[in-house]
Amino acid sequence: MEEGVDLVVGALDRVRDPRALAPCPSVLLAAKAPSCFRERFIMLNGPLLVTQRLILRPPATEDFGAFAEMCAEPDTMKFIGGACPRAAAWRIWCTLAGAWHIRGFSMFSVIERESGEWVGRLGPWEPDGWPAPEIGYGVRAKFAGKGYAFEGCIAACDFAVEFLKWPELMHSIDPANTRSQALAARLGATNSGPTRLPAPFEDAPVDAWTQSAEAWRVKRKEFL
Repeated sequence: MEEGVDLVVGALDRVRDPRALAPCPSVLLAAKAPSCFRERFIMLNGPLLVTQRLILRPPATEDFGAFAEMCAEPDTMKFIGGACPRAAAWRIWCTLAGAWHIRGFSMFSVIERESGEWVGRLGPWEPDGWPAPEIGYGVRAKFAGKGYAFEGCIAACDFAVEFLKWPELMHSIDPANTRSQALAARLGATNSGPTRLPAPFEDAPVDAWTQSAEAWRVKRKEFL
């Protein structure tokens, strides 16, 4: 499967039916997205990334219900803060959305193009005190095992390296999270050893999986 990604950069654009968008090899397009999305309008405050099966875009109000469901899944949330009730999920959701305004980047909502369903959230992430800018990822249980996290992370890594101009990619991973380690390794990252997250996660065991931007560009060719 070709893991191409089309990036449309444009604030407050509107996105059409996700099934109608065609992917292409990674490229930055200073173009506006088309005009309708499943007969509704979604206002964006950031870029739109399109892969073969997915759309990555900033979080929208209508995504929250699915996000709250994901936050209630113990297995999904085990290594990413733990399961939480809907009210707590709302605060996390607003943090993810707000980071687009504060940082200029944040995690994307991941949308399945075929169904329009919300798959998960992934992408660039750097809260205050974080050991380094990272590409984080997490998908709902119903979409696990489909390769969506891998496909989306390729797009997010491209965005971080080619648009945000990050010199290095990092994934902060619990040493017991073997599935996340496997994904990081598949993306080309290697374990650089223990690191430390800021409060309230300062006691959580975590390793930094890293690779340079140049190493990513080399690894990226394997996915074309």
